[in-house]
Amino acid sequence: MSDRSEAASGSRWRRVPAVRWLPGYERGWLRGDVVAGAVVAALAVPQALGYASIAGAPVQVGLYAVPVALVAYAIFGSSRELVVGPVSTVSVLSGSLLASFGVAGTARAASYTAALALSSGLVLVAAGLLGVGWVAEFLSKPIVTGFVLGLTVLVILNEVPHLLGVPTPKGQVVERVGSLGESLTRGEADRATMIVSAVSLLVLFGGQWLAPRVPWGLVLLLGGIAASSALDLRAKGVEVVGPVPRGLPTPGLPSVAAGDLPALLGAGAALALMGLAEGLSAARLFAARGGYRVDADQELLASGAANLGSGLFGGIGVAGSLSKTAALSDARGRTQVAGLTAAGLAVVVIVAIAPVLSGLPRAVLSAIVVNAVWKLMDVAALRRYSRVRKNDVVAAGVAAVGVLAFGPLYGLLLAVAGAVLGLVYRSSRVDVEVMGKVPHEKAAWGSTRNHEERPTLPGVLVLRADTPIFWVTAAPIHDIVLSKVDAAPGTRALVLDMEATNQMDTTSADALAELLGELRERDVDLYLVRVMWPVRQALRRSGLMAELGEDHLWHSISQGVREARRAHGLKQLSVDAGVAAAQGVPGEDLLDGTAAEEEEHIVARSSAPDGRSDTGEGPAD
Repeated sequence: MSDRSEAASGSRWRRVPAVRWLPGYERGWLRGDVVAGAVVAALAVPQALGYASIAGAPVQVGLYAVPVALVAYAIFGSSRELVVGPVSTVSVLSGSLLASFGVAGTARAASYTAALALSSGLVLVAAGLLGVGWVAEFLSKPIVTGFVLGLTVLVILNEVPHLLGVPTPKGQVVERVGSLGESLTRGEADRATMIVSAVSLLVLFGGQWLAPRVPWGLVLLLGGIAASSALDLRAKGVEVVGPVPRGLPTPGLPSVAAGDLPALLGAGAALALMGLAEGLSAARLFAARGGYRVDADQELLASGAANLGSGLFGGIGVAGSLSKTAALSDARGRTQVAGLTAAGLAVVVIVAIAPVLSGLPRAVLSAIVVNAVWKLMDVAALRRYSRVRKNDVVAAGVAAVGVLAFGPLYGLLLAVAGAVLGLVYRSSRVDVEVMGKVPHEKAAWGSTRNHEERPTLPGVLVLRADTPIFWVTAAPIHDIVLSKVDAAPGTRALVLDMEATNQMDTTSADALAELLGELRERDVDLYLVRVMWPVRQALRRSGLMAELGEDHLWHSISQGVREARRAHGLKQLSVDAGVAAAQGVPGEDLLDGTAAEEEEHIVARSSAPDGRSDTGEGPAD
């Protein structure tokens, strides 16, 4: 196959990552992936039943989502390890949305739950195709760490009642903790359930310490089912998973009222945001541990495909799961073959042996969940953030506290809003530095702050804005530049370094025009250097280029300084020699090598074959 054919084939299948990674699959990975897939299936199937109940839908709605979501993500996902399926956060949100339609716990609940999954999938796929995955970049590492920390605490808190055998409390985190404390104080905890929980946690945590390669989650699950049957734990008051239906669903569109479709789409968008936050957080967490990267746009498509598939088969909304991905990683799973294995086993369970799971103690399932998410609380990362930058710890803390105080969705939105505000605040903190020639280096200029050895030239003031000039910073930079010009008597020309600015908006262009007018009132000429191509285009469209003059733009600071000195009669050798003597550097080093060297103008450069200038700054004018 020719290189062109290979490139076309790669482009054709770029949205299907499985086509790329499957041919390179190594046989030595198969055993670990199969074992990990079995562990994931053993965890995912019973969990799905509980999450369906949380969502106010029949238990089979959660069960049907498992194999479809796993297969869809294995095909379209960019993470090697992420496990997609029903999760607690999406299920809780789905249940609250279902209640808003007045169908929770009714015969129509299954259809509306599937419709929510479908609408969530449509939103995610559309977002992925539009390439808005960059929005996820606002989820910085500290935010993800804090979100995962808060979410882990929530997951564990949700499982504690099942570990103690007490009723699941309602309300906010503080209210739930208080209710759990009251239940313990009143002696409501079930002794048999607590014994099952203690043994389960001991097997998981102790077993992994003694023999970390043994799939203790699967061992515990099989042992739990056997012990429940042999000891008749249900009769002793131990909660079990309960009846599990048998049989596969047929695909089709859910039946909902036409008037509810707009509201369902909006609710699906909320589910999509929630699922993306948890799934992308988990994907990035495990990608960082595995030394690879995930594609945010591809993750949108993959999560969308998983939700679409789940909705078409009558399932609940799905997302990347922290607990199940952690279980897969612990079991030495390496690729999405583990997810495909789990999907196949889930189908077998649904078709053939689903009723066997009905006797599984709920405490065993909760112990597996707690063990899986426990190590996701990355305290070491928080300590590192405190050493590198205190604000990172604040961002992580806001995310964690926000999740605990307001729930996963609003906690995440709070953390992202804080990050955006912080970004805007930092961007608005401007600094304009006076530049001087770096001795003994050709064409090198740097800040004179703390560098008295860098000479400035009489009559020419060189300034650099260390932040981009845009609508937030335009006015402060304008004021600071004028103040520095006023503080330098005898200035005939101002050379403004624009390298930090790669875009130009109307506000900033107008601010530069106002600066040009005020400089001319002071009889000071303005030169712009290192101006990016998009900025030059904006300057032309705004009319500022015509007012400034094409001969006032130069590629380098030295070029701009030389032209400014030539235009204003400042290029006398005696001045150069005097400055050089005062600064202790050779006179010929003050500019680019020699005083006689000629430089080309920024708009006179010829275009490269690809239409870009030979400086790489953009097409030549």
